[in-house]
Amino acid sequence: MAHHITDDLSIVIAGQAGQGIQSVAHLLTHILKLQGFHVFATAEYMSRVRGGINSTTIRISSEKRDAFRSTIDLFVSLDPRSFSFYKHRFNDKTMFLGFRDAEFCQDCVMEVNFISIAQSIGGTLYANTVAAGAILGLIGADEKHAREYLRNFFVKKGKDIITKNQEALSRGFKMGAHFAFSHDVHVAMKTKEAVKDDLFMSGIDAVGFGALAAGVDFCVAYPMSPSTGLLTFLAQNSKECGAVVEQATDEIEAVNMALGASYAGARSIVTTSGGGFDLMCEAVSLAGMIETPITFHIGQRPGPATGLPTHTGQEDLNLVLHAGHGEFMRAIFAPGTPMQAYAVTAHALDIADKYQIPTFVLTDQYFVDALYKVEKNDFVEQNNVKHIIETTRDYKRYALTENGVSERGVPGFGDGLVCVDGDEHDETGRITEDTRGIHMHMAEKRLFKRRALLEEVMLLPEVITQKTTTGRSKKSGKKLIVCWGSTRNTVVEAVSEAGNQDMTVVHFVQLFPLDKKKIKKIFAKAEKVIVVENNATGQFAHLLTQECDIAIDKTILKWNGEPFNVEELVEQIKKM
Repeated sequence: MAHHITDDLSIVIAGQAGQGIQSVAHLLTHILKLQGFHVFATAEYMSRVRGGINSTTIRISSEKRDAFRSTIDLFVSLDPRSFSFYKHRFNDKTMFLGFRDAEFCQDCVMEVNFISIAQSIGGTLYANTVAAGAILGLIGADEKHAREYLRNFFVKKGKDIITKNQEALSRGFKMGAHFAFSHDVHVAMKTKEAVKDDLFMSGIDAVGFGALAAGVDFCVAYPMSPSTGLLTFLAQNSKECGAVVEQATDEIEAVNMALGASYAGARSIVTTSGGGFDLMCEAVSLAGMIETPITFHIGQRPGPATGLPTHTGQEDLNLVLHAGHGEFMRAIFAPGTPMQAYAVTAHALDIADKYQIPTFVLTDQYFVDALYKVEKNDFVEQNNVKHIIETTRDYKRYALTENGVSERGVPGFGDGLVCVDGDEHDETGRITEDTRGIHMHMAEKRLFKRRALLEEVMLLPEVITQKTTTGRSKKSGKKLIVCWGSTRNTVVEAVSEAGNQDMTVVHFVQLFPLDKKKIKKIFAKAEKVIVVENNATGQFAHLLTQECDIAIDKTILKWNGEPFNVEELVEQIKKM
């Protein structure tokens, strides 16, 4: 069967954990990007160090695509057992390259023994480069540029390593090119010169850049998938950026270290996942009472308990919405693109600092591990003004003000006493049980006045209309399909592919608080509202109704630990 591909190619590389799937994916994505292809990648892995079957999906396209597709055009097997894990994604046109699975197919695989070729070069270490070369040869990439990339990539390893990797790539490349000829595989995809200068980053990198842009001083965590990448990213860049990064002995210690640092004036972020955040909830309440800024990054994964620790989901919205006892204000954000992650993380840190509240940035495994191509000019300077004053002798940490925000002093900066207490307190921070007087004023400033302030600076949802044939945006359709966080790009592509001209995507990056008047205005002319969420109960749909009186006509929910894919959403949308 001939395979002529001109617009979109989805490659899945699968094998055991520890076989170097990430290495193959890294080489491929960067080499292809440097050759002008649009590239997007997602990772799927199991919660073990070695064994099990992991995979990376690499999507190459003529136009920019940042969404996960289930269909596999080219399946590259580094282990014969991987076939059974992904056969539900194969179709009649799927090509197979690599190791053969005798039970699956005797003659359909373009067989390459990556390991034996690597051993003939110098060791199994080079098998990944052989595999990358075979894929590049099959799809007709430029071998010269690929060899040049290897030379630059391994320059610190020495000439011998460079030479052997280049040989491994060439051996694989020739086999791939041979298969392309013998199986009539022809990939003629458009490339763009400008793409070569774009940046490649994961979702977690974007969160990290946002934190640095906001002037984060302190990051602390007890490691937990899939959130640990932020701790790693900031540790790698802390020296140049002047941030302190600490791995605590447990989650409770982590969050209280962050609160202590914030009390002393640092801009602090904690990174964790749902199970770890459970243990931090008491400190969230303390942050609310002592009006001390703190930002949480929570990488969501399916629960309850340990659940599916390396899979994805949007199940923790209700957890962060209600975390901590008592009543106080907070703000919750969920980016859907790397640029949103960059800007929103910086915004969350600034909002926490300015309004002295806990803020939350919700991502998930799918988002943090995905690799995106972004234009470097899209990065703009973020606000990192710190809202700290030099105190005087008459300073009152919790002074009652018209807008509800007291000036924030820190110990040692000025002559005033910075007194905080987890008990109810008066304006100076000293304990009180005056239930009919100061307690009511303090409760009002912590809850109602801060809500009013946060609504004033609310990040409005993004209304994404479809394009006309001339590239202009059409008027908003009467059917609104609502999404939040990482589902954005998949929903946008699915609506476009479904060809439903009467449908408009509304993506929320701020989930709480919501300004009822502004939101109702966006939904005013909607005849039908559909909400897409990666959880079983429609957590945001309920919140939208509760906060803004928006009637939800339908929810599209998925909670098996996998992200939405374009194909399944297209099918659902076409039924509407």
